[in-house]
Amino acid sequence: MTNPMDPKTATLAETENYMAWRADEPDGESTYHLELNNVTLHFFEEEWTEFLELLRAIVKEPNR
Repeated sequence: MTNPMDPKTATLAETENYMAWRADEPDGESTYHLELNNVTLHFFEEEWTEFLELLRAIVKEPNR
């Protein structure tokens, strides 16, 4: 039986060693999680958006 207070989760992307997933909380807040081997980073939506901007800037940067 599912508890209505449990967040609804969705996998965003997954590789052999890494996983990104989102949790939609009952209060309407979404949180994002990066599992990198034995480290997990947690982000609120605003932080996740900024993190994605950072990644996009890294990808656009020419190889040095």
